[in-house]
Amino acid sequence: MHGDSASSDTTPYAGPGTGSITWSRTALASACPTVVIGSDGYPVTLCTTIFGQTPTVHLLDPATGGDLASLALPKGSLFGGVYAYLDATGALVVVDGDDNLLRIGHHLQGGAWKLTVDQSTPLAGALPAGDAVVGLSPGWDGRVWFASAGGVIGTVDTATGAVRTLSTGEGIGNSISTVPDHTAVATDHALYLLSQTADGTPVIDWRAAYDRGPGRKPGQLSWGTGATPSFFGPGDGTEYVTITDNAAPHENLLVYRVTDGPTPLCTTPVLTQYGQSGTEDAVIASGSSVFVTNTFGYAYPALPDGAPPSVPSSADFDGGMSRIDVDADGNGCHLVWNSGVKSAALPRLSLDDGRIYTFTVSGPTDVVGSHTFADYAYAVIDPATGTVQKTSSIGPGLLYNPLQMTGTTAPDGTLYQGTETGVLRITRR
Repeated sequence: MHGDSASSDTTPYAGPGTGSITWSRTALASACPTVVIGSDGYPVTLCTTIFGQTPTVHLLDPATGGDLASLALPKGSLFGGVYAYLDATGALVVVDGDDNLLRIGHHLQGGAWKLTVDQSTPLAGALPAGDAVVGLSPGWDGRVWFASAGGVIGTVDTATGAVRTLSTGEGIGNSISTVPDHTAVATDHALYLLSQTADGTPVIDWRAAYDRGPGRKPGQLSWGTGATPSFFGPGDGTEYVTITDNAAPHENLLVYRVTDGPTPLCTTPVLTQYGQSGTEDAVIASGSSVFVTNTFGYAYPALPDGAPPSVPSSADFDGGMSRIDVDADGNGCHLVWNSGVKSAALPRLSLDDGRIYTFTVSGPTDVVGSHTFADYAYAVIDPATGTVQKTSSIGPGLLYNPLQMTGTTAPDGTLYQGTETGVLRITRR
């Protein structure tokens, strides 16, 4: 979902750009937070059906966006299992509602595409009853790292079936990030940097508590950070790790030097142009720059089971984005710009064409019944200045609501954006 195992929310591919575009919609009657594209060019999306809330994998036609094949999975929690990824063979790695780690392949059989479970590794014995995996990321040694809503962090060796875990005793609502020597996990109380023993048992290198604020903010799904940790840096891209906290009235960007934690090298208030700020989005992190979006007040059609009431109970959605850079000497951070862009999706930075791609929203964003009457638009942002370089209206209502989900760019420049009811496909005209 976040572009790579470091959760940088960048892509190596150029997007559709600032010229004329054309778009189409694949209607799947599902919210589709994860769209991933392997070396064969076929998009694979993991969705949750609107009716029944069943997790379903779809294989899409790269030429048209059409639905080529689908596979329903056992149902778990509403927001569990959305952080799937593709492995080196092009198989989708995901945890189903029965706590099985699956590898789902797509195969051409008799002239038709099929999605099949090619490998299944049980995790249920490693999780307390009622717990569920929420975060998943590939380990650089071939193991798979996972984190559960109840605070269990573990590794899986799918060759042997061995599962090794530790428990933090704290809730986890976001995914996890992995680089060659470290794994980062954000609970609802702290950021953890981990490594592992020879047999794969997770080891806590350091724990950094953060300000979790007085409660879940409107526009968030859980109480605590809304951000998956992101590794970044101007050297090999793993020098720093960052999250946002949940301080009130304004959240802070926290940047840690991986080798020095748990004291942050900077704590920078962000999106202070508004009365309050908070986010459910991971940041974009690349080089020495971090981009933070404001989701405070964003209306979601559903919340996870057990989500506490928000504080305050409601708020208007102002949007906004900030860029913060780590100082050249690595000893602090500074604000580069604030933008008033109302991003309704989690933006992604193209490292090829140097643009940020997202979808913006205008008009009323409150959910009335199961509908929103806001209008959504494709948008391109200049990361140097925060200026919106292009917008192109897509349409109003839940058909096009991206629900703060992130888009994925294919090697040919096609942008796939999950929405509340399916997937949008944006191409250059």
